Amino acid sequence: MSYPPHQGGYPPHYGAPPPQGYQQPPPGQYPPQGYPPQQGYGGSPPPQGYGQQGGYPPQGQYSQGYPPPQQSPYGQQPHSPYPQQQGYPPPQQPPYGAPPPGQYPPQQYGGPPQQPPYGQPPQQYGAPQAPYGAPPPQPYGASRVVPTPPSPGYVPGQVARVDMSAQADACRKAMKGLGTDEAALIRVLAHLSPLEVPALKQAFQQRHGRSLEHDVEKEVSGHFEMCLLSILRGPLQNDVWSLHQAIHGAGTKEHLLDEVLIGRSNADMKAIKQAYHDTYHRPLEHDVRGDLSAKTERMYEMILSATRQEESAPVLPQSVDADVTELYRATEAKVGTEQLTVCAILTNRSDGQIRAIAQAYEQKYRRPLEKVLVSEFAGHMEQALVQMVRCGADRTMRDAIALEDCMAGAGTKDDLLVHRVVKIHWNPYHVQQVKAAYRQRYGHDLLHRIKGETSDSGDYERCLVAMLSPP
Repeated sequence: MSYPPHQGGYPPHYGAPPPQGYQQPPPGQYPPQGYPPQQGYGGSPPPQGYGQQGGYPPQGQYSQGYPPPQQSPYGQQPHSPYPQQQGYPPPQQPPYGAPPPGQYPPQQYGGPPQQPPYGQPPQQYGAPQAPYGAPPPQPYGASRVVPTPPSPGYVPGQVARVDMSAQADACRKAMKGLGTDEAALIRVLAHLSPLEVPALKQAFQQRHGRSLEHDVEKEVSGHFEMCLLSILRGPLQNDVWSLHQAIHGAGTKEHLLDEVLIGRSNADMKAIKQAYHDTYHRPLEHDVRGDLSAKTERMYEMILSATRQEESAPVLPQSVDADVTELYRATEAKVGTEQLTVCAILTNRSDGQIRAIAQAYEQKYRRPLEKVLVSEFAGHMEQALVQMVRCGADRTMRDAIALEDCMAGAGTKDDLLVHRVVKIHWNPYHVQQVKAAYRQRYGHDLLHRIKGETSDSGDYERCLVAMLSPP
């Protein structure tokens, strides 16, 4: 059995104009009455402002090009893959993470949302924003699948047209002579956009005849150095560097492979593979294949193929039902698990499709798909498949959980914490969403948690906090 491909990408671009609702068409562009409802998902149109996109990423063009049917929403139910512990919730319960009626969070997180239609993108935790790197909304009736373009920073040679002379001079002054002004470096580097990084490095080289990365490497050390160098590599080259760290040397750092490669858009995946080849003169697929084995290797071949369904493709109920039935047949319905069948479905579906599949599976079989994966798989494959489901269901909450996982238990996973903070900080809007989601899930402030975990780390702590704070 073959499965159509999938798409995912980075969260919404900071400063982009907000769309009209969550990927809703402009007024007056609904097709004539009687348009066949079975080709689109969801019930009556969601209220103005519901489900505004932002998030690392839900990308949410799940029903683009199709009108909402007039009957009640198909398979309407809570959209989270993280159910409450008291058991399977009834279909009309509030969305995942929403408090009981009358106890909604303060207005900065938005008012109490309406129950989303089946397959609707997850609840957002802040103000509306256009999807980061996503194609523009298509009017209802449009059926063309539009590939998601590369995220900012994933096009080689792309540089912001901005004068970075003052920032370059500030960096040189901070490192010139005896001692280093670490606070000045943090002020300049912690809030750079992906396209400002190459502009700053060019300005530093032109004005001072020196490599900014080389100077930073000489002046600072430890996890503070790791923070600054991760920023100066930019998102694409830092992904490439992280992959090299993951698969070279003794053992494989599976968590880094998952961090960089799972849930990526086709365009970003192709950019990563090309940049890896240009940097290390070897195909990424070859190096990953040499570091993994058996079915995990096959799963990563599927991930690296960059053939996921694009987010602009509609989510069709009949296709979702077929995937749900096939997932059940390959897992709970038999002794032994058809692992590659599950991998083929989840590695090739879009975020919107995975979200709908997870909701439909729980509705039909009264068990969250994530729990099924935990019980049927083990080790690296289990971790990777769970991340795929979380990416599709709610990237913002996924990132909040991932940050807490770095700090939970004995000791701090500092290398992973740096990678995750740098990864989300490229989009300031997404940072605010993650902070709100973290507070909603754990009941306290993310920055306070990071400060407590790195309280003896000086500049390292200050750099992490600065990346997650407004400029």
